Amino acid sequence: MKTLHLLRHAKSSQDESGLEDRERGLTARGEQDAPRMGAALADELEPMVIVVSAARRAQLTLEGLCAGWPGLGDLEHRTEGALYTFDGDNLQDWLRTQAGAGDSLFLIGHNPAFTDLINQLVGEKAIDNLPTAGYARLQLDIDDWPKLWPGCGTLERVIRPKEL
Repeated sequence: MKTLHLLRHAKSSQDESGLEDRERGLTARGEQDAPRMGAALADELEPMVIVVSAARRAQLTLEGLCAGWPGLGDLEHRTEGALYTFDGDNLQDWLRTQAGAGDSLFLIGHNPAFTDLINQLVGEKAIDNLPTAGYARLQLDIDDWPKLWPGCGTLERVIRPKEL
């Protein structure tokens, strides 16, 4: 069994004219939600290495998560350009390249890719939308990441910032 943790980046700013999409920052709400989500996850999980999209809003979400989750900031997290995608199929392809990555992966990235990936791995529409700063945990019935297939997952947990 493998565990996949997904956190969509916190609410991003649309008002930063002249910036490329991957350079957008967070809104005030995003800056508040990321540490709150970190605190909530700290109650459920041990700190773990996170693989994060190269987009600025994802990087800032990780910083906020670390602020709310003791011990998380002490780890060396990894930036992965391939996670800057909006396509669930691209994420599946990337996950299949993670042979030997361990029993658990935690990703910070984007929608609609995360919502699509969740539904693909569960094999049905399990979630309408993973909101900004929303978290989802899936249990995957595989013994290595290259064996990932649609329908191999069970959605175990969803946390939405408005529930905190």
